[in-house]
Amino acid sequence: MFLALFGAVEQGIIYAIMALGVYLTFRVLDFPDLTVDGSFVTGAATAATMVLLGYHPILATLVAIVAGFIAGCMTGILHTKGKINPLLSGILMMIALYSINLRIMGLTAENTIGRPNIPLLNSETIFSKFQAFWSNLGIDDALNSLLKGMGIQQVPGTWSVLIVIVIITILIKLVADWFLKTEVGLAIRATGDNKRMIRSFSANTDTLIILGLGLSNALVAFSGALIAQYSKFADVSMGIGMIVIGLASVIIGEAIFGTKTIIRTTFAVIAGAIIYRIILALALRVDFLDSGDMKLITAIIVILALILPQFINKRKERKRKAKRAAKLTQIKQVEQGGKGLA
Repeated sequence: MFLALFGAVEQGIIYAIMALGVYLTFRVLDFPDLTVDGSFVTGAATAATMVLLGYHPILATLVAIVAGFIAGCMTGILHTKGKINPLLSGILMMIALYSINLRIMGLTAENTIGRPNIPLLNSETIFSKFQAFWSNLGIDDALNSLLKGMGIQQVPGTWSVLIVIVIITILIKLVADWFLKTEVGLAIRATGDNKRMIRSFSANTDTLIILGLGLSNALVAFSGALIAQYSKFADVSMGIGMIVIGLASVIIGEAIFGTKTIIRTTFAVIAGAIIYRIILALALRVDFLDSGDMKLITAIIVILALILPQFINKRKERKRKAKRAAKLTQIKQVEQGGKGLA
């Protein structure tokens, strides 16, 4: 059980980066961007291809981020310059990226143009590079000894992956918090709230939308690149349903932790991604469920995350109305009693 939850937390933190990208489009820009399903694979495919060709994993990851940024900008251009519906522009880019991703992974094959997957079993990744440094510190043995002392027999092979992704995710959160409070960040937020108002201040909303979509998909591609190096493979179908996972993370986090400030909201999105993966890991341990049921479980989690907050809010509103009615009744009774005494 502990190992399953540990793995769920590791994956949840990586997927949290993707969830932050989804938050930028769906919540900040109010743009239903379906490019995510394609740009996630673009990041994974780009990083895996470059790693397999012998490039440094950090360089491969940076190029993957740039590829995701370009994909997002193309969606923005289709919408703003091509005047295409935002939902349709995302779908068109997602479809186009499927073929592009096959071509990218095909760069590692000699006899074919496209390639559906790339294994990285014997390749160096960001995590293996960090693990080589981490193993000399002796922290793994100390932490695992502590866990065994608490009665946990199955312990992780290494804590290095968790440490490095926590550091990366915290840095991205801090940068996102800072950026959304800058002049450009505030303009992007205003564009999502009210385009007409921000245009009245002579702001170029088209540029802001393109930039916002580019940054969003850069984060998504970054997450895809890390997942490919974490799981040691990249596959053309690994991005299917990724937008739903991102939305689930955002909705769950917002429902539990709230959205009063930007700092709190970005934390909520990250926590929502971790909670989502933990729920998924626990659900898959049920006997009658199988790994093939992941998409169904995801859909159910999203449905519950959407319905339960509404149900809870309605219940709270009923209690408030009942209290108000009771107070009014008491006031009327006091007034009538006063008149009777007079």
